This record gives sequence, structure tokens and C-alpha cells, in this order.
Amino acid sequence: MKRVSSALTLGAVAYDAKVVTIWDGFVQWFASRGLAFDYVLYTNYERQVEGLFLGEHDVSWNSPLAWLQAERLARKLGRTARAIAMRDSDQDLRSAILVRADGPVKSLADLTGRRVAFGASDSPQATILPKLHLAENGVDPDRDITAQLFDVLVGKHGDHIGGERDAVKALLAGSVDAACVLDANVLGFSRDGTVPSGALRTLALTEPYDHCNFTVLDDTRAVDVSRFAELLLSQDYGDPVVRPLMDLEGLKAWRVGRTALYAPLERAIDRFGTIEHWLSEHA
Repeated sequence: MKRVSSALTLGAVAYDAKVVTIWDGFVQWFASRGLAFDYVLYTNYERQVEGLFLGEHDVSWNSPLAWLQAERLARKLGRTARAIAMRDSDQDLRSAILVRADGPVKSLADLTGRRVAFGASDSPQATILPKLHLAENGVDPDRDITAQLFDVLVGKHGDHIGGERDAVKALLAGSVDAACVLDANVLGFSRDGTVPSGALRTLALTEPYDHCNFTVLDDTRAVDVSRFAELLLSQDYGDPVVRPLMDLEGLKAWRVGRTALYAPLERAIDRFGTIEHWLSEHA
């Protein structure tokens, strides 16, 4: 059955109940500015990427891994994917490798032969990029360490902190020797009481990378996409109507999409063959 709605439709993954509140609010906000807008929710990013290519929606709110899945599938099909916008909070992120402050691990080399906790297997920030950092600094994550994955909500690409919280708890309990998390979550874990003050320290940080973006394909409705991006970038955190939605989505300003800082994740998926099987099934 073909889509009959004329609204510009967003695809998003339902990683948390707040997603409905966010996008219901955005439907009303865009409508008040003359743009017919709607959204569809998916249970996982792989299905969302498929939906973009099947024409089920026009714009994907993609994780960094889903962006690379879409970009590489588009290339294989002779098409082009574009990242049109992202949050200010999506830019220049790092992941941290944490150890116990009073523990014996003083360098990455000290992790050899030890247990390292990661988040979900498909989490760029808590698994894929930290493994790349280890590999590029002389510690083979498949050979030199014992990896323990906290595979919470696989398919959602780590768009939650469940696996990272579990990894940190394991580190505090002494069942692992290091834990990999998004650096921005370290402060949050201290604030919510997950990590006692002074209990952990950062052993290493990955290089900077970018996170989510709004992705469109080359044949997407150009006028509507341009208006969507224009309105999105015009949102003001000082606006009392839109501010609660921006708070829920974790940003203070939208930025024009960029792709240069997906380079570390590209190296990682090439090194580990992360999406090769998925691509072979879809190209």
C-alpha cells in the first residue's frame, strides 16, 4: 500500500516513552508554522533504515551507526544520503574508559589480560568506538582482553544508558577491571548516585566524534525538507513552547548536519566488519 499522507514524515526509534511526547509536540509546532509533519516509530534502527529506503518516511532521526548504514546502502544503490541537521549535543563527543581510582590499572597496556565491560554490542559510544581506541593503541579487543557486553536493548544502538550503567556497576563491584561509557554520562552517574565521589577515574578518552543526525535521501521532497531544516534551525531555546521538547531531546540548539566526525566510527566498522552482513543482505 502506498503512503497517502501529504505530511513530511519522520522516522524515529522508540527507545524511550518520552519519544512520543517529543514528536507529538513537534507535530503541533511545525503545523503552527505551516508545515504538515508526522512521524512513525520503529523498534530498532535497522528497521528504520529499511523504512527510509522503502519510502515509509521521508526523514530519519538516525543514530551514528544508522547514518553509516544509510549512507553506505545509498552508495551501493547508486543514491546519495545527506545529513541535514543535528543537535548541538551531538557534536564533539568522546567516550571514556573508566577504572577504579584505587585499582592497579594505570595505562591501556595494563588492561591486557583483564576484563573490560562494554555497553550494547551495537552501541557506538559504549562499545564500537572504545574498542577502536583500544585496538589503535596496542590492545586488541578480541585477543588481549576479556570483553563483557551488557547487551541492553540491542537494535537501539545505545540510545539509552542501561548498558553503560550496568557496566559501571560491574566495575564498582569489582567483577570487571574497566568500563566504557559516553564521557558525558560520567557526570550524570555521579549526580544520580550511581558512582560515589572519587570512586572511578578516566583512564583514556577516545578521539572526538559526532552522534545523531536527520538523514534524507537524494529523491526526498526537496522543498519540504528545506522548510523542515529551516524551521528546525530556527527553534529558540528561550521559547517557552519549544524549550520543554528540546530539554526532553537533550539539546539547546539545532546545528546544520556535518559528517566529518563520523570518520572514527567508519574506521571502527571497517576494522570490525560491524555492518558487512547487514549490507550484504540489503544491497
